[in-house]
Amino acid sequence: MKIDSNIFDRIRVKPTKDRRAKSDAPGCEWMGCKEKATHRAPKGRGSDKEHWRFCLNHVREYNQSYNFFAGMSDAAVMAYQKDAITGHRPTWKMGTGKGKMRPDFNDIGDPFGLLGEGFRTEKKARVETRSVRNAERKALDTLGLEPGASKVQVKSRFKQLVKRHHPDANGGDRSTEDRLVEIIQSYNYLKSVGFV
Repeated sequence: MKIDSNIFDRIRVKPTKDRRAKSDAPGCEWMGCKEKATHRAPKGRGSDKEHWRFCLNHVREYNQSYNFFAGMSDAAVMAYQKDAITGHRPTWKMGTGKGKMRPDFNDIGDPFGLLGEGFRTEKKARVETRSVRNAERKALDTLGLEPGASKVQVKSRFKQLVKRHHPDANGGDRSTEDRLVEIIQSYNYLKSVGFV
């Protein structure tokens, strides 16, 4: 392909002459310039929609000296930059309750129980109707607890008994070691059946 070909001229990245200058373009607004205005430049902070019209040489000169934050204190610049992160829109910390809406599912009526207890505003106390097996009863008895004991009570009682019967706590005396093995086995069984 020849360099002076019409096809080659159309795909060039930088044309040999400025094709943006048009005969009907307004004149450059730079003082004393008679060139056509081919570029826009922002007028400054507070005049977001207004622009200067300059030729290519003067828009370059203007952009080199342009400072959006001119006349602002350091604190004002920092505040502007912080607000720019959220697009200058109001925000609030998570969990403060602003903008949070909780739907009231009591008015809906839930004949099939699909919404569950978590969505109800009035919570009813649940009654534990779980039956305790004989092995669980024996394990709780080893720990010295009643069948209606809670998970927290079982854990705290286990920790208390291990501290009491551990050989290190008794100066190396191994006389209570069998009792310690029973306590650990009972606790592990309660864990395996989901009691703890």
